[in-house]
Amino acid sequence: MEKKESKGFVELEWICPNCDSKNKGSKKTCENCGAPQPDNVKFQRASDEKIVTDAKAVETAKAGADIHCGFCGTRNPGSAVTCSQCGGELKEGKARQAGQILQAAPPAPKAVTCTNCGTENPGSERTCKQCGSPLPRAESPATSRPSPAPAFASPAIKAQNKKVNWLLFGGIGAFLVVCCIAILFMVLPSKAIKGTVTDVQWQTSVPVQEVQAVNYSNERGSAPSDAYDVSCRTEEQEVCEEKTVDQGNGFAEVVKECHTESEQYCNYTVDEWKTIQTYTLDGNDLYPVYESPSLFNGQRLGTSTQTFTVTFSTPNGQETYAPNSESEFQQFQIGSTWTLKLNALGGVLSVGQ
Repeated sequence: MEKKESKGFVELEWICPNCDSKNKGSKKTCENCGAPQPDNVKFQRASDEKIVTDAKAVETAKAGADIHCGFCGTRNPGSAVTCSQCGGELKEGKARQAGQILQAAPPAPKAVTCTNCGTENPGSERTCKQCGSPLPRAESPATSRPSPAPAFASPAIKAQNKKVNWLLFGGIGAFLVVCCIAILFMVLPSKAIKGTVTDVQWQTSVPVQEVQAVNYSNERGSAPSDAYDVSCRTEEQEVCEEKTVDQGNGFAEVVKECHTESEQYCNYTVDEWKTIQTYTLDGNDLYPVYESPSLFNGQRLGTSTQTFTVTFSTPNGQETYAPNSESEFQQFQIGSTWTLKLNALGGVLSVGQ
């Protein structure tokens, strides 16, 4: 069952498309250039948002989406019947979109420079602490885009433009280059040498298995159909998430949504084939032999495995190679000569005649 709880309202922001200034969501005209807010400008969350406590602001937030007049474009409260600017009927107007889940704003930059007087201000401020002028939008480093510095900007202001950390990017690039080179050294042949087979070795393994009871505890989900001694329990956990929902009027409601998630855990026993003993044989010829152990009632042979090793004498000393199959292994007669392709580290990549 889903539960919703309102945590209150926060005021949003909008960016003036005329001068790129940041404005409070409740402002219907730009505080910097005076241009009215167009109906296609979207609200966004502020980096310093706080729950609104002013009763009048809360009432405005609850009033519903604003309406842009169909005649003059002026933004009006959702409860208005006629336009505050031209007096036109708002039934011809366009209500703003509402109900969208808004993502958190990126962290505010440490500082933003006033374009009027050149004073440096905290990045979260909207107006200059020196001259009171509205501050331009201050984008975070992650989303910033280059813009020309004011003609009157001082060297201290120009120093605001952060330099790219080429040292960091250079270090990452160097690490990737080293990794690529190491991989190439491992997989690409570097040289070829002649080698004579001086020894061959094989080892075979044959497992014997029988059915055994295997206990499982606290396994998530349902027990298998062939399980027995089954006991299950259900654990419930309340999962909550806060969402900031655009009200279409410069405010957003912070809603806490919670629901209960259930998960089943089971203890049970299942009969499974388990290896109880492994029989191994080895030799120094080209004809591997597999053990044939006697089986008792309720037992079976598991999948046999084998390993092969060929030793070569080369001008560089001894080199070893592991054939992939018995048929390949049986080609390496003692005393036969082969061409070994080595990687840069000296490992054998392949063998051919």
